[in-house]
Amino acid sequence: MTAPTPEPGTAALLDCQCPLVQAYDAALLDLDGVCFAGDARVEYAAASVNGAREQGMRLSFVTNNASRAPRTVVDKLGRNGIRAFPGEIFSAAMDAAALLHEHLAESSAVLVIGGEGLRDALTDEGFEVVASADDEPAAVVQGWDPVVDWAMMSEGLYAIANGALHVATNLDATLPTERGFALGNGSLVAAIVNASGREPLAGGKPFPGIYERALARAGGTRPLAVGDRLNTDHVGARAAGIPGLHVLTGVSDARDVISAPATERPSFLHTDLRGLTEPHPEPVRTEQDGQVWWRVGNRSARALGSSLELTGAVSSPDGAPVRIDLDSYRALAVAAWDWADAQGRSGEAAALELPEIEVIEP
Repeated sequence: MTAPTPEPGTAALLDCQCPLVQAYDAALLDLDGVCFAGDARVEYAAASVNGAREQGMRLSFVTNNASRAPRTVVDKLGRNGIRAFPGEIFSAAMDAAALLHEHLAESSAVLVIGGEGLRDALTDEGFEVVASADDEPAAVVQGWDPVVDWAMMSEGLYAIANGALHVATNLDATLPTERGFALGNGSLVAAIVNASGREPLAGGKPFPGIYERALARAGGTRPLAVGDRLNTDHVGARAAGIPGLHVLTGVSDARDVISAPATERPSFLHTDLRGLTEPHPEPVRTEQDGQVWWRVGNRSARALGSSLELTGAVSSPDGAPVRIDLDSYRALAVAAWDWADAQGRSGEAAALELPEIEVIEP
């Protein structure tokens, strides 16, 4: 079966006449905001992921979290009803270890700014983990963990000042929590960069390498990335040439997707992981009275001036977000993207006037 793939240089929605799980043979799944939401379950996640496995899809859980060991991730997925195995986990810590192999000899000393998951990943790859700059490490690897403190970061700075390579597991500025957004690894990395004056080598999302390495481990030739965050999950997938399914159970909402620049646009849209097990209708470009419309299913949308116009059922109680169905959401996205590309603004539709939008679950 031929899997839909984006044409080079394009950033539009794709269609798939069969369920995605039948068209693609490997799913590269983000964790938080996709498979679970902090300590809360994500509706339909377990049934969709387990169902994909049962239909023969290879699974790789690809995460920028460098603090958790694979067994810990498997246990958390299990508590959320999702079956997984340690060999299916590919973290930013593991990606950083792979990056180090490109620059250092095996068994080189490495100082860790991070926790157990990062130390374990480096040890598993044959590096000697040390805790002091006095041990003359060849590299400093920095990953987010609650244990990271001033003393640990300062020790890393001493080593970098003495010539050690600085490697960041990811550059996420923030970390979503139940209370809001907390400091992410990128913000802590920036503190060391500010003091050292040296830019780090970075792994994780949004760089394509983490997807390429995860796919090499998982196997499969027709991969699909699944994520909730446009500027990490989907930037990385698009850079790796991998189609992406975006879900609305995490960070980036429908308004973000509709106004996304070309580098962040997913290939498929759904409210949740049921998008893995369903077909996706084709966006069709039509013209009526000289105006361009985009139709998805039985919904049509167009850009008119600086606004978007939609046919079909739309509800908006006073002061509440505009409530639309899934195909309306898809039609609005492709109409906005087409408008932005036509304006020659590098794919950014930020000039469109967009209300708050709530996509109704199918």
